[in-house]
Amino acid sequence: MNSLAYALLSMLVRKPCSGYELAEMLEVFWQAKHSQIYPLLAKLEQEGYLTPENIEQIGRPNKKLYHITEEGKAKLKKWLSKSPANPVSRDEFLIKAYSLSLTDMNTARNLFEDRMAFYEDKLQRREEMIEQMQAEYGDQLYNQELPVFGRYIVHTRKKLLETQEIQWCEWVINMLK
Repeated sequence: MNSLAYALLSMLVRKPCSGYELAEMLEVFWQAKHSQIYPLLAKLEQEGYLTPENIEQIGRPNKKLYHITEEGKAKLKKWLSKSPANPVSRDEFLIKAYSLSLTDMNTARNLFEDRMAFYEDKLQRREEMIEQMQAEYGDQLYNQELPVFGRYIVHTRKKLLETQEIQWCEWVINMLK
């Protein structure tokens, strides 16, 4: 099993989800395409790690919700005890930043202003998500035994990283003036 399979199982511990919902939730970890997710869901189902539930909908196509099985939880629990692989980082923007000496000041500023706007938008959505979790779960967010705990700490980490990225962009933009 690959890391994406474990990510899918991890999200299903919290609640049953459709493939579409899982694709959206993966954003906190990495970008995965539907063409990667759906075949993997089929494989996880075939291996007994999840079960599907067909939901009939009126006026829309039927939806399939995936539930993690006890076998899936056991597989995930075993995986959790192992050390993770080193993180992979790829960011085209940083390559461009590294080569700024080849461009003019306006292009450089626009590059960083666009990056900052992107992260400001992400940060706003992240803060709304965290506020919603806080309103819904209150002090339960701090209970490590509940599935929401992991979701809360990962989104809080992403919020801190997004805030730091905005601050770095501001710092660079100020130097480019």
